[in-house]
Amino acid sequence: MKIVGIGGLTPEQLQTELEHGARFVIYKYCISIFILTFQRASDIRFVRAGESAVGEGMGYTLISLLCGWWGIPWGPIYAIGSVASNMGGGIDVTKEVIASLQQG
Repeated sequence: MKIVGIGGLTPEQLQTELEHGARFVIYKYCISIFILTFQRASDIRFVRAGESAVGEGMGYTLISLLCGWWGIPWGPIYAIGSVASNMGGGIDVTKEVIASLQQG
Protein backbone atom coordinates (compact mmCIF):
# COMPACT_ATOMS: atom_id res chain seq x y z
CA MET A 1 0.00 0.00 0.00
CA LYS A 2 1.19 3.49 -0.67
CA ILE A 3 1.13 6.30 1.87
CA VAL A 4 -0.75 9.44 0.84
CA GLY A 5 0.20 12.79 2.35
CA ILE A 6 3.88 12.46 3.28
CA GLY A 7 5.31 13.77 0.03
CA GLY A 8 7.99 16.37 0.58
CA LEU A 9 8.43 15.66 4.30
CA THR A 10 11.89 14.89 5.55
CA PRO A 11 12.24 12.10 8.15
CA GLU A 12 12.83 14.77 10.80
CA GLN A 13 9.66 16.66 9.84
CA LEU A 14 7.69 13.40 9.83
CA GLN A 15 8.99 12.57 13.32
CA THR A 16 8.05 16.05 14.56
CA GLU A 17 4.53 15.68 13.16
CA LEU A 18 4.13 12.27 14.82
CA GLU A 19 5.33 13.68 18.16
CA HIS A 20 2.63 16.37 17.89
CA GLY A 21 -0.18 13.88 17.27
CA ALA A 22 -0.12 13.08 13.56
CA ARG A 23 -1.07 9.53 12.60
CA PHE A 24 -1.41 7.09 9.75
CA VAL A 25 -4.98 6.00 9.02
CA ILE A 26 -6.86 3.60 6.75
CA TYR A 27 -10.49 4.24 5.83
CA LYS A 28 -13.04 1.61 4.82
CA TYR A 29 -15.58 1.89 2.03
CA CYS A 30 -17.99 -0.42 0.27
CA ILE A 31 -19.66 -0.54 -3.11
CA SER A 32 -22.62 -2.73 -4.06
CA ILE A 33 -23.61 -3.81 -7.53
CA PHE A 34 -26.96 -5.60 -7.59
CA ILE A 35 -26.45 -8.46 -5.12
CA LEU A 36 -22.65 -8.20 -4.94
CA THR A 37 -20.97 -6.08 -2.29
CA PHE A 38 -17.28 -5.22 -2.16
CA GLN A 39 -15.65 -3.87 0.98
CA ARG A 40 -12.26 -2.26 0.50
CA ALA A 41 -9.70 -0.20 2.38
CA SER A 42 -8.14 3.07 1.29
CA ASP A 43 -4.44 3.62 0.88
CA ILE A 44 -2.74 4.62 4.10
CA ARG A 45 -3.31 8.33 4.66
CA PHE A 46 -1.12 10.61 6.76
CA VAL A 47 -3.28 12.86 8.93
CA ARG A 48 -1.23 15.73 10.30
CA ALA A 49 -1.50 16.99 13.85
CA GLY A 50 -4.48 19.32 14.12
CA GLU A 51 -6.25 17.93 11.03
CA SER A 52 -9.55 16.10 11.34
CA ALA A 53 -9.27 12.37 10.65
CA VAL A 54 -13.05 12.26 10.22
CA GLY A 55 -12.96 15.03 7.62
CA GLU A 56 -10.07 13.36 5.80
CA GLY A 57 -12.15 10.19 5.40
CA MET A 58 -15.38 11.90 4.38
CA GLY A 59 -15.03 10.92 0.72
CA TYR A 60 -14.88 7.24 1.64
CA THR A 61 -17.86 7.69 3.95
CA LEU A 62 -19.87 9.27 1.13
CA ILE A 63 -18.97 6.44 -1.26
CA SER A 64 -20.33 3.93 1.25
CA LEU A 65 -23.46 5.98 1.90
CA LEU A 66 -24.26 6.41 -1.78
CA CYS A 67 -23.04 3.14 -3.29
CA GLY A 68 -22.82 0.62 -0.48
CA TRP A 69 -26.41 -0.09 0.54
CA TRP A 70 -27.70 -1.86 -2.52
CA GLY A 71 -26.35 -5.40 -2.10
CA ILE A 72 -28.53 -7.62 0.05
CA PRO A 73 -27.69 -8.74 2.77
CA TRP A 74 -24.07 -7.52 3.04
CA GLY A 75 -24.48 -4.04 1.54
CA PRO A 76 -26.21 -2.46 4.53
CA ILE A 77 -24.01 -4.35 6.99
CA TYR A 78 -20.74 -3.32 5.33
CA ALA A 79 -21.96 0.24 4.68
CA ILE A 80 -22.87 0.78 8.33
CA GLY A 81 -19.56 -0.71 9.45
CA SER A 82 -17.59 1.46 7.03
CA VAL A 83 -19.41 4.64 8.01
CA ALA A 84 -19.03 3.88 11.74
CA SER A 85 -15.30 3.20 11.35
CA ASN A 86 -14.71 6.36 9.30
CA MET A 87 -16.77 8.55 11.62
CA GLY A 88 -14.56 7.28 14.43
CA GLY A 89 -11.50 8.59 12.62
CA GLY A 90 -10.63 5.49 10.60
CA ILE A 91 -8.32 2.65 11.53
CA ASP A 92 -5.13 3.90 13.15
CA VAL A 93 -2.13 2.01 11.72
CA THR A 94 0.56 4.38 12.99
CA LYS A 95 2.48 1.77 14.99
CA GLU A 96 2.58 -0.65 12.06
CA VAL A 97 3.72 2.02 9.58
CA ILE A 98 6.45 3.30 11.89
CA ALA A 99 7.70 -0.25 12.43
CA SER A 100 7.70 -0.82 8.68
CA LEU A 101 9.54 2.44 7.97
CA GLN A 102 12.18 1.64 10.56
CA GLN A 103 12.82 -1.78 9.03
CA GLY A 104 13.20 -0.55 5.50
